[in-house]
Amino acid sequence: MTTPGYDYDDPSLKPSPVTPADLEKLKATVLFGPDDEAALKTAGDVLSGQLDQILDVWYGFVGANPHLIAYFSTPSGTPLPDYLARVRARFAHWILDTCNRPYDEQWLAYHQEIAIRHTAEKKNETDHADSVPYIPLRYMIGFIYPITATIRPFLAAGGHREDEVEAMFNAWFKSVTMQVTLWSYPYAKSVW
Repeated sequence: MTTPGYDYDDPSLKPSPVTPADLEKLKATVLFGPDDEAALKTAGDVLSGQLDQILDVWYGFVGANPHLIAYFSTPSGTPLPDYLARVRARFAHWILDTCNRPYDEQWLAYHQEIAIRHTAEKKNETDHADSVPYIPLRYMIGFIYPITATIRPFLAAGGHREDEVEAMFNAWFKSVTMQVTLWSYPYAKSVW
């Protein structure tokens, strides 16, 4: 099954301006290492059967906050159900990619694509949505906490020991922080 707009493996993706060396420094900054990679693989196994439930929580949070649902709505404020559904399908892939994909040049390229899809450069283009032109960086950064805090119960549902759940949770937090940092590039490229 193909997910519209999910272009992770597209060889025509432009390379990221963030180099593998930059990524290694970012990993070091958030203390992300091989143990985190292993914990994320386990997290991927745990989360893969719970994607709809996770997305229900996240979409419930967005939908309950008018200032967030506005970015999935027309400029006059009417939510766009088709747009929300298409983004939701890609969000499910993002969860699995966070856990299972190697953090390499292709990963960087796709994160650059995700980044520009939040900016005036490309927001709405992928889904041909009649929505607002960009998502402010402040909300992307602010979203780190709910995307992280709400994942813990889903990680705990896998039946792993508490120390394993904690390792998965911390690896997820580090990865989300790195990804949002990568998504900040087009907003702050002159000082990134």
